[in-house]
Amino acid sequence: MLKTGKPLRWRRLSSAGDDRHLLIPLDHSVSDGPVAPPGQWEGLLKALVAGGADGIIVHKGRARALTPDVLKGCALVVHLSASTACSSDVDAKVLVGDVEEAVALGADAVSVHVNIGSDTEGRQLSDLGAVARSCDTWGMPLIAMVYPRGPRIENPHDPALLAHIVNVAADLGADMVKTSVALPIDRMAEVVAHSPIPVLAAGGPPDGSDLIEYGTAVMAAGCRGLAVGRRIFSSPSPATLVSRLAAVVHGGAGVTDGMSMTTPSPYSTIVAGVA
Repeated sequence: MLKTGKPLRWRRLSSAGDDRHLLIPLDHSVSDGPVAPPGQWEGLLKALVAGGADGIIVHKGRARALTPDVLKGCALVVHLSASTACSSDVDAKVLVGDVEEAVALGADAVSVHVNIGSDTEGRQLSDLGAVARSCDTWGMPLIAMVYPRGPRIENPHDPALLAHIVNVAADLGADMVKTSVALPIDRMAEVVAHSPIPVLAAGGPPDGSDLIEYGTAVMAAGCRGLAVGRRIFSSPSPATLVSRLAAVVHGGAGVTDGMSMTTPSPYSTIVAGVA
């Protein structure tokens, strides 16, 4: 039974069944502060589901509070890492949950955050490896959120560095990796070409530029999907924005809009944000 668990859960991470993914991280309430007032939380989730999100990412406590039918066809990813903006080292992520808890919560996947170049990189890599071992035991897909962050990183958008990072995630047992976007964005194709596992592009342009064009560009570069949080849950109409992004992810908008991996993107000079 456990041997079939991972493929069954993996299938639920793509509502269209095309192995493309639009994930909405909502774990910001630990790192930065409230995502939505308690009375609006369920309404936000319903809007994300109605818009066509493939999955939401939350911490275990928030997962326990979910109304059983609120997600319907939307997958649940339980995030196992945490730190806060008040910490003396915001790049130092620690494990605050485990795979067994995620199984009990009915999760379809778990995620772990690692900051390459941080002062605590070694411990974070060790945690990723340990979680990967538990995921294999329990048949749980593992999403590694791996970013170049810390005092040793000169250019977090360097394609060669990001190609290294996605391979770290793969080699330590992740099934999918979420990471920053290379700049210029068309060079994200180089990162994807060197990755043994699917790559999710994190976040969007922090300068307020068009998120749909941004998503189109990263999908055209070969990413398997998007993980966008703040730009969605702070939107006046999350359902509408999710619906438009879902069309980009699942509708092949990166091709039909005339972009290719060799066509310069309108976002070739922006700085990619974090979900």
